[in-house]
Amino acid sequence: MKIFVITKKTGIIYSLILIFMIAVIYVGKNQTALVANPQKELPIYCVEKDENDKRVAFSFDAAWGNEDTETLIEILGRYNVKATFFVVGGWVDKYPESVKALSDAGHEIMNHSDTHPHMTALSAEEIKKEVESCDEKIESITGKTPTLFRAPYGDYDDKVVSTLREINHYTIQWDVDSLDWKELPADEITQRVVEKVCPGSIVLFHNAAINTPEALPQIIEKLQGEGYSIVPVSELILTEDYHIDVTGKQIPNTAEETAAPTEAADEGTASPSPSGSEPAETSTAPAETAAPTGE
Repeated sequence: MKIFVITKKTGIIYSLILIFMIAVIYVGKNQTALVANPQKELPIYCVEKDENDKRVAFSFDAAWGNEDTETLIEILGRYNVKATFFVVGGWVDKYPESVKALSDAGHEIMNHSDTHPHMTALSAEEIKKEVESCDEKIESITGKTPTLFRAPYGDYDDKVVSTLREINHYTIQWDVDSLDWKELPADEITQRVVEKVCPGSIVLFHNAAINTPEALPQIIEKLQGEGYSIVPVSELILTEDYHIDVTGKQIPNTAEETAAPTEAADEGTASPSPSGSEPAETSTAPAETAAPTGE
């Protein structure tokens, strides 16, 4: 019988070999995981702004009723505020005069789908059809082709965001939800919005929410009193040289990132068109905004 004697030196060598083999296996598993879990596509939830740029955007989703549209136009006009209205194609069909009134008042009219479906349940071709059909209806009234899209119920996935980018649309979410669709009292809506807003925020309202007309003047007065400017979404977001972080915040690239396109591409650098916008590696979207709204 042979007896193997392991010296201290031999033991160290064997230990190093074992550690090396474990490291190889670990790295291999991680590489497989990266391939199996590609970077997640995110829409724009908000925009990074410095403390001296206190711009925020108000957005209104219009899918069902139309009782308060004229009132909203009057209130926004009183404070010289321009907002973004994301409208459904079916709403455009029912209320073309309201679409024109909103556009004539200087508000931007953007796309909220044609029939208000769950976009994640559609194929890429069905998504394009939904968006392009609504675009055509809006353009026929306003003379302007929408470049922004908001998914009904806030329901999106990689396919939705990438498909919208293919047809030159930025997908827009929000980082401040007024929850006006829950019929909260006006004071609660006001407190909720004012406490959560920060420079670069995108606020979500609904055109037919019962207490929004009462809350809106309070919100505008408080924010303007704090030095905020309220602008349409298209004036808030970046259209080139940006990346999107894991929370959905759009962030301008530094000079170094812009000068190194290869490295920046890995971080989600965007070109002047949405077709070049690739979000950085992402995780779950912000809890408040990840759940579908009550539209």
